[in-house]
Amino acid sequence: MSPVANAFDIKSASLDLLAILLRTDNLDELSQALDARFGNTSDAPAEAFVLDVEALPNPADLDFGRLLPLLSRRGIRAVALRHPDNALAAVAGRFGLAFANSAAQPRSVQTVQEPAAKPAAEAPAPPPASSCMIIDRPVRAGQQIYAKGCDLVVLAMVNTGAEVIADGNIHVYAPLRGRALAGARGNPQARIFTRSMEAELVSIAGVYRTIEQALPESILGKPTQIYLENERLVMSALGE
Repeated sequence: MSPVANAFDIKSASLDLLAILLRTDNLDELSQALDARFGNTSDAPAEAFVLDVEALPNPADLDFGRLLPLLSRRGIRAVALRHPDNALAAVAGRFGLAFANSAAQPRSVQTVQEPAAKPAAEAPAPPPASSCMIIDRPVRAGQQIYAKGCDLVVLAMVNTGAEVIADGNIHVYAPLRGRALAGARGNPQARIFTRSMEAELVSIAGVYRTIEQALPESILGKPTQIYLENERLVMSALGE
């Protein structure tokens, strides 16, 4: 057999990606919202995202030539376009993006929404209590840890600019100064626990809160749990 015939193989692959759901086609407004949440992270490693334009009235008219670099400067690298209309596949192809028909595919990625996100209508059952990933080293700025299908236990600090994600609960037995996203696949029963609450952003099942102002003294730097109650994030001191 010719060596050329063995040059590559095609295999199935499963990727867990975040999606950013655009709610405005005003790129100046979007730029301000992204800066407020992410800042300019051009020096940080880019993270792959699905670009969901289903909520826009005329997604084909979107200025993708300006939008994609705008996202890239915030560390968001769009790799695919998602919409229920297959006509958008041609638009995706012009800009080097894959196309995903949202009407034909289940939503298996977490969606980052502006200004707010809602939990999925049907949440999967929580992972078994014994299932967890344990990280015993600090999570550095720019680093992301994802515990797929289980809880995440971090025994060291989660630094500013770092991100920890879990389909189940997140336990941080040290200061939490970066971002923590629990219930990433839509589990509203997931919780975040930390020994010292100093986070930049917390999220449960896609409902998030950025910490832009000083936290109340009752939880700042103290043991805290974060959970959903009536589709709202609640942060309360542990032991109360």
